[in-house]
Amino acid sequence: MAKKGASISGFPEWLPQERVVEQRVIDTLRRVFELHGFLGIETRAVETGASLLKKGETSKEIYLLSRLQEFGQDDAPVESHLGLHFDLTVPLSRYVVENSGGLVFPFKRWQIQKVWRGERPQEGRYREFTQADIDIVGDGTLPEHYEVDAPLVMVEALEELRTLGLPAAVIHANSRKLSEGFYRGIGITDVDPVLREIDKLDKITADQVSRLLQQDAGCTAGQAEACLRLAQVTASTADGLRGSCASLCEEYGIEHGSDPYALMQQGVDTLAMIIDRASKIRPGAVVADLRIARGLDYYTGSVYETFLDGAEHLGSICSGGRYDNLASQGNRTYPGVGLSIGVSRLVSYLLHTVSASPSRISPACVLVAVWDEDSRMVSDRIAAALRSRGISCDVSPNSAKIGKQIKYADRLGIPYVWFPAEPGDADPVPGHDQIKNIITGEQEDADVSSWAPAPDYARQDITAGN
Repeated sequence: MAKKGASISGFPEWLPQERVVEQRVIDTLRRVFELHGFLGIETRAVETGASLLKKGETSKEIYLLSRLQEFGQDDAPVESHLGLHFDLTVPLSRYVVENSGGLVFPFKRWQIQKVWRGERPQEGRYREFTQADIDIVGDGTLPEHYEVDAPLVMVEALEELRTLGLPAAVIHANSRKLSEGFYRGIGITDVDPVLREIDKLDKITADQVSRLLQQDAGCTAGQAEACLRLAQVTASTADGLRGSCASLCEEYGIEHGSDPYALMQQGVDTLAMIIDRASKIRPGAVVADLRIARGLDYYTGSVYETFLDGAEHLGSICSGGRYDNLASQGNRTYPGVGLSIGVSRLVSYLLHTVSASPSRISPACVLVAVWDEDSRMVSDRIAAALRSRGISCDVSPNSAKIGKQIKYADRLGIPYVWFPAEPGDADPVPGHDQIKNIITGEQEDADVSSWAPAPDYARQDITAGN
């Protein structure tokens, strides 16, 4: 028997009114994704350890499964176990390879599912949570313009959520090629550890990152200082980005025509294109921010992090990037670009910071009253007729006094109570059904074949306080 308070840290459960907010977020995201032609899929929750480790150093985050394994494998390496997926990108890469013959490329997919991650629970961060992803995957090649299209879809989706009280969102973008070219230009040969340490700038100070770069990434003090200088560069225009990068190349002696300079310039060109195109479609929605690193091994090009105005303490609520080598099949590769929204983190923010709440708990906008149990079938027929016309309704759970039935509707936020014309002795107006708006107190005759709720009462609205 479940006991009150027996919750498990990091595994949230929403009350019905909180679930309404979560569902509105999910419905909004799906609507925007499909508006842009993305196709919905769902992948299995379980992947092989070897597949999950494609993401990089994440073995401590994987929830391994033992019940589905052969007996005696508990001490086997992570690669040989099965585990719950902790994101939706790695499962997508497997899905694309296995189903490539039945997909149309470029394959644009949306996916909203639970994921599991073994990290320390804290505000807005859970061990079980819902993610919403979009990805665009090519067959062999993927045009650069998708590196603008994908983040702009996410900006549009987040903009739609502002009706729930969400602040404005800004995507901060960088390019792995830009960062890698610069690092190699100042003499760093092992780039991945540097990216992982730079990725911690949102969580710890620059001095702490500098120490980690020297202790764990093999940088000299001068190289660590140069990496942090690059991370300080921000720009809202293509010209501003080019100018800042050119100055750093000159300052640190990265020669024109060298391989590092050419790699860095590829990144600068792509990032400048992203900023320029995005500014023409949604001004201010995407900015260049060279501290964005995304410490994950599979990103090869643009990388993105998204922050809410005035809620920077929440961290990034939407992230992603370009990957060219995550999915392959022989000589065939499937480059992609995508972003992921932490739905559970957004919902937590809306509930606890913005105080978003539904206008009613129940999706029903009508409660059909029941005069007595012998006439319940009359109420059931009325409810069925209303539902056949797309009007959500419920039937009173009992034939208590009308005042108690109205109170029941009020507790669920149901705005209308329907009074059947039968039985005649109890009917307020013999021969006619009546409908009562318990919010305004208005009551009138109603015909089940033609009555419709007022638009303001037909749906569950979400309100936001402060």
